[in-house]
Amino acid sequence: MPREYVRDRTGRTLGSYEDNGVSGRIEARDAAGRRLGYYDKSANETRDAAGRLIGKGNLLSALVLCP
Repeated sequence: MPREYVRDRTGRTLGSYEDNGVSGRIEARDAAGRRLGYYDKSANETRDAAGRLIGKGNLLSALVLCP
């Protein structure tokens, strides 16, 4: 999947998501391209950049919108 950008209502880029089909993860990055965390589809878990569990399910929007 190509990179999907998250923008505010003025069009400013807040971050992005990128699905890596091989690893089964969707990575979240901030506007500067720094990795915020990832969602592991097989485990149904979201983890931050340090690998700490954020919660069950896809919670990447919380990482991008509330840094």
